[in-house]
Amino acid sequence: MTKNPKEITRTEEEQGQQSRAGDSIAAAASASDKPAAQPEAVTRPAAQGGFGPPAEPSLNLGVIGNCSYSALIDARGRVVWCCLPRFDGEPVFNALLHTGEDASAWAIEIEDFASSKQWYEPNTAVLRTQLFDSAGQGLEITDFAPRFHSRSRYFRPLTMVRRVKPIQGTPRVRVSLAPRFQWGSTPPQITRGSNHIRYVGPDFALRLNTDAPVSHVLSKQPFVLSREHNFVLGADETLMDGIADTARHFEQETIAYWRTWSKRLAIPFEWQDAVIRAAITLKLSLYEDTGAIVAAMTTSIPEAPGSQRNWDYRYCWLRDAFFVVRALNSLSEVGTMEDYLRWLANVVIGSHGKHIQPLYGIGLERELPEAFVEGLTGYRGMGPVRVGNQAQEHFQHDVYGNIVLGASQAFHDHRLLSRGGVAEFPHLEAVGEQAIRVYGTPDAGMWELRTRARVHTSSALMSWAACDRLAKVARSLGLAERAAYWHDHSSRMREEILAKSWCEERQAFAESFGGHELDASILLMTEVGLIDARDPRFISTVEAMEKSLCDGPYMRRYEAADDFGKPETAFNICTFWRIDALAKIGRKAEARQIFETMLAARNPLGLLSEDTHPVTGEMWGNFPQTYSMVGIINAAVRLSAPWDSCI
Repeated sequence: MTKNPKEITRTEEEQGQQSRAGDSIAAAASASDKPAAQPEAVTRPAAQGGFGPPAEPSLNLGVIGNCSYSALIDARGRVVWCCLPRFDGEPVFNALLHTGEDASAWAIEIEDFASSKQWYEPNTAVLRTQLFDSAGQGLEITDFAPRFHSRSRYFRPLTMVRRVKPIQGTPRVRVSLAPRFQWGSTPPQITRGSNHIRYVGPDFALRLNTDAPVSHVLSKQPFVLSREHNFVLGADETLMDGIADTARHFEQETIAYWRTWSKRLAIPFEWQDAVIRAAITLKLSLYEDTGAIVAAMTTSIPEAPGSQRNWDYRYCWLRDAFFVVRALNSLSEVGTMEDYLRWLANVVIGSHGKHIQPLYGIGLERELPEAFVEGLTGYRGMGPVRVGNQAQEHFQHDVYGNIVLGASQAFHDHRLLSRGGVAEFPHLEAVGEQAIRVYGTPDAGMWELRTRARVHTSSALMSWAACDRLAKVARSLGLAERAAYWHDHSSRMREEILAKSWCEERQAFAESFGGHELDASILLMTEVGLIDARDPRFISTVEAMEKSLCDGPYMRRYEAADDFGKPETAFNICTFWRIDALAKIGRKAEARQIFETMLAARNPLGLLSEDTHPVTGEMWGNFPQTYSMVGIINAAVRLSAPWDSCI
């Protein structure tokens, strides 16, 4: 995955080359309102003339995608991150993690840039960016990844479409398309035709089909934008239809797909736009080919400035994926769950009742060796840039509970075409047996501590959840003996967890058996049903955490120092867990106030990263973070007034 990376874990054999995935553009090409509150315009002092430097890297980004790949686009319409041929592939555009002259990006710039504004076409993943110059002339860029139903399946090619049109005057523009390969170390070989440019790398080639002047694109020569131009970047294939016709058709069909998808969501009455945007973002995190769900679309965005806490999140964590599926299910979106259960079944059956990793590659890869990428400077120069994740080597015992929680709905939900039954139940029971075997033994915990093992309360909690849900599934299947077996284990575990994790001195449930320190993951006790939220012990735990882990409305993960010292930023999902806990224990007004603070912490397009700095309010950590977007949905569903209160 990297070119001569410096290995930082045990030596691994290199993985095989990823095959080029996606659909044929040619096949689909031949088949035949503004938001209520737009973000404020991004401005800078007018340049004296010409084209200035690009915007500084930030997480003020939009995401486009189609469940095959994704791309991140900054507030001036510059594509700064895009991995191909999969989420975990090499970035052909890497400017988010590299600011050198050899950074790879795709910019469509306006001369004498003065301001910009950006929004999503309502209820879609189609992004609009408007750029204005100092004379008031302007243009609009429409960015999207085609996704729609064609020929009895979803058409989702590895293709990015950019449509550019003047909206005021005749601005002068410059198109700078500079992909690179092998993590930025290899520039492409370039060939051209009358209306296309080929960018040939060692493993695959990209073709730009465009009705803009090819010579100007190759030379980065500024030109007057007097009419609409279309850019279709994707597989090295010839379009069967005209470039403009193809781009227009793809846009119309993609908008129609997302509006239909969004219309079917069962959303809460309040915060509807925030929920829809979060739901679309979670859907974009699905790798539909296999059913995996990535934790985030980036690698190595630091959790805090200069912290070295730079990790690669472009893989499928069973824990994170469960929460994604659960959040979308709360909106009655079951398609993602069906895809994920297909992926999960391969993990479960392939484990043969033995150890299951906390994460896998999106193609079910078990080996994800962690290494440094030497050639990239890192986000704002804050390296290192990592590829792979050592956590695949960890023992994280909560994984078994997350599997059972994620899979159990398949045995109860009559909407599913492929429901679980007596034949499938033994595979899930094998996972439960693993949960019993590891219960009460030390592990790395859900925060993936690399140098410390304890009997983490959150891991024991999920072993209990596995047994509890298996008992319920067994009852639904009429298997009384198995139901009693799993109920006995869950009852034993519940009593022990409540006794051994309680810290009398802190008047709180601690992060480990016999421990003293606090951890936000304990708030999941009520989420999975171990304890009633009105239990005085849980209420006092929430109060103790507020004194120790909270910086105003924000909440950190834990109070103890880890491999890198004490955490500096708030972990967004923990803040959302607090919101949920407050609502359950009767402090709903406070929960709503904190939720509004978290909504204000989003970027102008409604997206969140992993962490929020409690002092500056700036976003840190990988982006967009599925955990954080899950929190938006869960909080809105929990706190919203009911529909029948207003209509």
